[in-house]
Amino acid sequence: MDRVSSTMKQVSNPLPKVLSRRAGGGGLEAERESFERAQTVSINKAINAQEVAVKEKHARTCILGTHHEKGAQTFWSVVNRLPLSGNAVLCWKFCHVFHKLLRDGHSNVLKDSVRYKNELSDMSRMWGHLSEGYGQLCSIYLKLLRTKMEFHIKNPRFPGNLQMSDRQLDEAGENDVNNFFQLTVEMFDYLECELNLFQTVFSSLDMSRSVSVTAAGQCRLAPLIQVILDCSHLYDYTVKLLFKLHSCLPADTLQGHRDRFLEQFRKLKDLFYRSSNLQYFKRLIQIPQLPENPPNFLRASALSEHISPVVVIPAEASSPDSEPITDLVEMDAASQSLFDNKFDDIFGSSFSCDPFNFNSQNGMNKDDKDRLIEQLYGEITALKEELENFKAESARGAVQLRGRASELEAELAEQQHLKQQAQDESEFLRAELEELKKQREDTEKAQRSLTEIERRAQANEQRYSKLKEKYSELVQNHADLLRKNAEVTKQITVARQAQGDVEREKKELEDSFQRVSEQAQRKSQEQAEVLETLKRELAASRQELQVLQGTLESSTQAGAEQNTRIASLEQERDRLSQAAEQHRDKMAALQAELQQLRDTLTHEQESSRTELEMLQTQLRDKESMERVLQQRLAEERLSLLQSTARQAECMVQDALARMEDPAHISCTGSADCLLSQTLAASECAERLRDAHSKYLLDGAAVGSLLPHLALFAHLVSNTLLQGSATSHVAPVEPADRLLELCKQCGSETVSYLSALQDPGKVASADCSLVTAYLGQIGAIGEELRPRGLDVKQEELGDLVDKEMAATAAAIEVASARIEEMLSKARAGDTGVQLEVNERILGSCTGLMQAIRVLVLASKDLQREIVESGRGAASPKEFYAKNSRWTEGLISASKAVGWGATVMVDAADLVVQGKGTFEELMVCSREIAASTAQLVAASKVKADKDSANLCKLQQASRGVNQATASVVASTKAGRSQVEEKDSMDFSSMTLTQIKRQEMDSQVRVLELENQLQKERQKLGELRKKHYELAGVAEGWEEDAAD
Repeated sequence: MDRVSSTMKQVSNPLPKVLSRRAGGGGLEAERESFERAQTVSINKAINAQEVAVKEKHARTCILGTHHEKGAQTFWSVVNRLPLSGNAVLCWKFCHVFHKLLRDGHSNVLKDSVRYKNELSDMSRMWGHLSEGYGQLCSIYLKLLRTKMEFHIKNPRFPGNLQMSDRQLDEAGENDVNNFFQLTVEMFDYLECELNLFQTVFSSLDMSRSVSVTAAGQCRLAPLIQVILDCSHLYDYTVKLLFKLHSCLPADTLQGHRDRFLEQFRKLKDLFYRSSNLQYFKRLIQIPQLPENPPNFLRASALSEHISPVVVIPAEASSPDSEPITDLVEMDAASQSLFDNKFDDIFGSSFSCDPFNFNSQNGMNKDDKDRLIEQLYGEITALKEELENFKAESARGAVQLRGRASELEAELAEQQHLKQQAQDESEFLRAELEELKKQREDTEKAQRSLTEIERRAQANEQRYSKLKEKYSELVQNHADLLRKNAEVTKQITVARQAQGDVEREKKELEDSFQRVSEQAQRKSQEQAEVLETLKRELAASRQELQVLQGTLESSTQAGAEQNTRIASLEQERDRLSQAAEQHRDKMAALQAELQQLRDTLTHEQESSRTELEMLQTQLRDKESMERVLQQRLAEERLSLLQSTARQAECMVQDALARMEDPAHISCTGSADCLLSQTLAASECAERLRDAHSKYLLDGAAVGSLLPHLALFAHLVSNTLLQGSATSHVAPVEPADRLLELCKQCGSETVSYLSALQDPGKVASADCSLVTAYLGQIGAIGEELRPRGLDVKQEELGDLVDKEMAATAAAIEVASARIEEMLSKARAGDTGVQLEVNERILGSCTGLMQAIRVLVLASKDLQREIVESGRGAASPKEFYAKNSRWTEGLISASKAVGWGATVMVDAADLVVQGKGTFEELMVCSREIAASTAQLVAASKVKADKDSANLCKLQQASRGVNQATASVVASTKAGRSQVEEKDSMDFSSMTLTQIKRQEMDSQVRVLELENQLQKERQKLGELRKKHYELAGVAEGWEEDAAD
C-alpha cells in the first residue's frame, strides 16, 4: 500500500510555483487562491510552446477570469513569468489570447495593460530581426495590439469588440467635422495594421498544400478570426464616416482619404475571399463578402446602398478537450482497490475459514503427506508469482526514478540557461555604464561650451560699453551686438537642447535599469524557488529510495547509481548557487557605480542649470539695454532728420524769397544752364526717393538719406533761381509759364520737407510732384535753347583735310610711342613678362601700320571722289554741297585718331603692369569699328570699279586681321600671366579653403551684378550715342523730309 502511494506521488505533476503562499485559511482567501490557481492552469495551457491552435475552453476561462476579478492583474502576473522573448510560438499564442481579452474581456483589461505597452514595443522590435518562422508574425501582431490599445485610449467610447450603433458613432465624433476627420485617419491606421497581419500570415503559409487542416497551419490561422471581426467593423465605420465627411467638406480635400480607402478595400476584399475558401474557417466563422465595386462617396444617395458586413460565428459543438479531468484522489482509491483485489487473489480471501483446508482432512482419499505436499507446492507457486509482481513493480519504480532524474537534468539545463541570461544582462549593464560614461563626457563638453558662451557674453558687455562713447560708432557697434546676440541665443538653444537630451537619456537609463533590476530580482526569486523545489524533490527521492532499498534487495545497485547522480546534481546545485551569489555581487557593484554616475550627472546638471540661469539673466539685461539704446538711436535719427529737413526748408524758402526780390530782376541766365540744373535736381530727387524708401524699411539707413536731402534742397534752390533768371531774357509767354512752374515747384518742395519733419507724415511724404514740376521746367528750358550749326558750310572742306592730317599724325605718334615702349620693355623686363610685352606691342605695331595704310588709301579714294564729282566747282564747294557725307567722313577720321591714341595709352599701362588686358582688347576693337566707319563713309561716293576702292577694302581687311592679332596676343599673354600667378592651396587648412571658397562665391556674385549693370549702362550709352549722332548728322530732319 505504501509503495503504491509513493508511486502515485511520483506520477503527480505539481502546478508551477507562480502564486505566493498565503497565511491563514479564511474562506475568501481560499476562494481567491483557488481562482488564481485555476486561472494559472488555464493560462499555462492556453499559452504554451506547442505549435497548435489555442483551445477555446482555456481562452474562455481566461476571459471569464477578467470579468470575475474586473481586471487583468492575474493574467499579467502569470504572463510576466513566461519566456515570451525566447520562444516565438509562445509569444504568438500570447498575442492571440491577449487579443481575445482586449475584445471580449472586462473593460479594465485595457487599463491594466497600458503599463506594458513599452514592453510590447521592445518585444516587437526584437522579433522583427527574425525574417523566418514566427519572428515577423510576432513583430507585426505586437504592433497591431499596441495600435489597438492606442486607438481605444484615444477613443474611449469604442468598446473592445468595436460593436457600436450609428447613434453611438455620431456621439463619438461629438458632431464635429474635425473629430470625424481625425477619427477616420486613426481607423485607416488601425485597419492597415490588421491587413498587414492578414497578408503576412498568408504569405508565410504554403497555400499549395492543405495547411488549414494541419496543427501548425491552424496555429497561424486561428488569430485571424479576431482580425476578421475587427476588420468588418472598421470597414463599416470608415464607409459611414467618409459619407459624413463628404457631406461637410469639399471633394478635393478628401482625395487622400478616398485613395487610401480604395487601396484598403481591394486588400480586404481579396483577403476575405481567400479566407472564405479555407476549410479551417468554414466550420468556425461565416466570412462576409464585400461588394464588387467600392462605394461612390461623391454621390450621397449611395449610402442607402451600403450593406454593413456581418460576421456570423456558429454555435460551438462539444469538443474532446472539454472532458473533465480525473481527480488524483479517485485514482489513488482505484489503485488501492486494485492492490487489495490482487492480494486476495494471491493469498485468498481474508474471510476464508480454513485456507489450508485443515478442517476437511478427515474423509479425504489422499493421505496427509500428499495433501501437505500439494499445498506446499501451491504456496510456492503463489510466492513465485508474488515475487514476479514485486520485481515488475521494482522495475517500474526504477523507470520512474530514471524519468525523474531526466526531469532534474532538464531543470538543471534550464538553470544553466538562466545563468547565461544573467551573464548577458550583466554585459548589457556594462554597456549601459559605458554609455553613461560617454554621456558624462558629452556633459563636460557642454560645460566647456557654456564657459565659452560666458566668455563671449563678457566680450559682448565690453562692446556694449563702447557703444555709449560716440554717435559715429553707434551704428556699426549696434550691428555687431545684434550678430553676437544671435550667436549667443543660438548657442544657448543648443545647450538647452543638449541638456534636454541628457535628461531624457537619464530618464530612459533609469527606467531600463529599474526594469533590469526587477527582472534580476524576479529571476533570483525564481531560482530560489526552483532550488527549494529541487531540495524537496531530492528529499522525497531519498525517502523513496530508502523504501525501495528496504523492500527490494535486488534494486540496490540501481539505487546506488541514482544516489551518485543525485549527489552530482547537488554539487551542480551548489555551483549554481555560488554563481548566483557572484551574479548578485556583480549586480550590487554595478548598482553602486550607476548610483555614483547618477550623483555626478545630477551635480553637473545643477551646475549647468545655475550657469544657464546666470547667462539668461545677463541676456535679459543686455536685451533691455539694447532696447533702450535702440529707442535712443531712433530718437536721435528722427532728430537728425527733422533738423536736416528744417535747414533744407529754410534754403528753399530763401530761394523763393529771392525770386520776389527786386534786386534779382536784373539777373539773367541761359537755357543750357537751366537744363543742367534741372537734370541734376531730377536725378537727385530719384536718389532721394530711393533713400527715403530704404529709411522707411530700416531706420539705420538715415545716414544715406541726410546727404541726399541736403543736396536735393540745394539743387532745387539753384534750379528755382536759375529758372527765374532765365525767364528775364525769355519771351513773355514762356517766361510767365516758367516763373509760375518755379513757384509751384518751390511750394511742393516746402510741403515735402515739412512732411519729413512730422513723425506721423514721414511714411506718406512723396516728392513725385517735385520731380514732375522739374520735368516741366526742363521742357520749357529745352524750348528756349538756341538752335544752330557748329561749323559753317564753307569750312567743311578745310576741316576734312585737317582731320585726315590729324588722324595720320596721331597714328605716327602712336607708332613712335609703341616703338619706344618696346625698347623699354626689352631693357627692363625678362622671362614671361618680356615675352608677353613683346607679343602685345608687336601686334599693336602691326595694327598701327595697317591703320596707316588704310588712312592713305582713304585719302587717295577721297581725292578721286572729289576730282570725279566736283566738275567745275572747287573741292570746298563739293564738300559744302555734300555736307552730310563730309560730316560722316570727319566723324570717322576723328574716331580713328582718338582710338589709336587711347590704344597706345592702354598698351603703355599694360606693359607697366597698371592696366588690364581687357582695356587693350576693347581699344583694338573700337579702332576696327572706327576704320570700318571710315571705309563705309568713303564707299558712299566712290565708283564700285575704282582701283582705290579695292585698295581701301584690302587695307580694311588688313586692319581687321591686325585687330584679331592684337586680341589673340592679349589673350595669350593673359593666360601666361595667370598660369604664372596660379594660387598655391597646399598650405591652407580646410577652414581657410572654405573661407576662400565663400569669398570667391561672394566675388562672383558681385562681378555678375556689376557685369549686368555695366551692360545696361553700355546699352544706354550706345542709345545716347546714336541719338547724338543722329542729331549731329541730321537724321531727324531727313526723317521729317
